[in-house]
Order: sequence, then C-alpha cells, then structure tokens
Amino acid sequence: METGSPDETGIPGAELVWRGLQPALIRVRRLLVVVWTAVLAVAVGLPLGLLVGPVWAAFALAPLALGAWGWRLVERNWRSWRYTERADDLLISRGVLWREETVVPYGRMQLVEVTSGPVERRFGLAHVQLHTAAAATDATIPGLDPAEAERLRDRLTELGEARSAGL
Repeated sequence: METGSPDETGIPGAELVWRGLQPALIRVRRLLVVVWTAVLAVAVGLPLGLLVGPVWAAFALAPLALGAWGWRLVERNWRSWRYTERADDLLISRGVLWREETVVPYGRMQLVEVTSGPVERRFGLAHVQLHTAAAATDATIPGLDPAEAERLRDRLTELGEARSAGL
C-alpha cells in the first residue's frame, strides 16, 4: 500500500490496528469442554455399563474423543477472533473454516452492553454486546479484559451518539 493513500480506515496514512481476545478465554472455553465431556462420558457410559454390560461402557470413549477434538479447536477459534475500530464503523472478524466479518456503523448502534458472568469474572473477562436497529446485525466481542470492554463501550457509545446526532 502506498504511504498517504486511504486504506480501509478511510483515513490517509492510517492502517488497521487489529485487537485480539484475552488468552484467559482459552482457559474458560477449555474448562467448559472438560465439564461437558465428563458429563457426556458419564451419561453415556454409566447407563450402558449398568444396563447392558461393562463392555458397552466403552462407548463413553466417544465423548472423550470428541472432547479432545474440542480442546484443540478452542485455540484455533480464539485466534480467529479480532476487531478494529475504523473511522465510521467497528469491524469484527472471526471464523476458522468460514470467515465472518461484521461491520457495525457507529451511527446504527442503539445499545452497547458489557457483561460478565461468574466464570468470566473469575478469569478476569467480559464481553461487549452491540445492539443495532436491525436484530440481524447485533454483534458480540467475547473474552475482553474488563477495562478494555468498558473503554470500548464508552468509545462506541460516544461515537454512536456523535454519528446519530446528524440524522
């Protein structure tokens, strides 16, 4: 790209600054994989072992294999998430096999929420939920540091008010 030419930000000489998610999100999601894998393994293996026979309890290995696969996919999914603030909109990119990019114009934002459940709080995470006039374009950015989530909320709210004031 030429120096001084406008790029995707719409600002001459500016480049996109992509931000990723916190690594703690990997631990949270892997914890969920372990919990659900254990629940599924017990739910499959225990009834089969008790009702049909101990050999049938080996079917509990299927959820364990699925859990091992999920363990690996968590990090790939985490790496695929990123977002950037541009001049007129917020761009969110995600997806491993199917890339999905969501563009949320600042002037279309109606509500920006920062939420954090008990597990997220334990790991120091929050997520930002963006609500727009069209329900199909609502967007979420998970796995943010709470301070970054609040900064982003305040900035998006400020930019949204400034852009919608001109309508």
